[in-house]
Amino acid sequence: MAVVVIVSHNWVKTSTKALHHTAIDSIPTIKTALVLGTIPTLKSGTANPYFTHRINMAIALYTSGKVKQFVLSGDNHVEGYDEPEAMRQALIAGGIPDSVLFLDYAGFRTFDSVIRLKAIFGQDSAIVVSQEFHNERAIFIANKEGLYLYGADAENVGSSFGRKTMLREYIARVKCVLDLYVLNTEPKFYGEQVVIP
Repeated sequence: MAVVVIVSHNWVKTSTKALHHTAIDSIPTIKTALVLGTIPTLKSGTANPYFTHRINMAIALYTSGKVKQFVLSGDNHVEGYDEPEAMRQALIAGGIPDSVLFLDYAGFRTFDSVIRLKAIFGQDSAIVVSQEFHNERAIFIANKEGLYLYGADAENVGSSFGRKTMLREYIARVKCVLDLYVLNTEPKFYGEQVVIP
């Protein structure tokens, strides 16, 4: 099991190394950005830094002219829990026009978000916005599915805060490899296509 975890982790990391950066100037200009969802606040009521940093990166991409529109993809399966809408409100508060925001309510996990970007929202290329470790996995999925993703790495979170997240990420990478190369997994939902410019 340890070997499987290590191999999966290294495969995801090394195969996507050249396709994501933190510096805005290093990121190509692509029409659409996919912002991956997370909760805006923690159980303690404090702001979730993962969410905050992703929103900040998305705003920076728009104001620098790197992207023109966003697909906001996240979980919305429980009443009162709406990641896409939380991102929408945060981006509008940051000066992004509502007219360039398109919400994907069926992004239950990264796998679904990436595949639905092409299958439902009709995008063949995009910038993906999340932390580095998350972007690596999203790009890995995209590479297998014939979708060009380039990562805009949002500011990371300190190691003490993000230790549990990183442990989950190791398991998520194993699941990702299995989904793509063994199980031929499909997203939980597809639904009607959403036409965006």
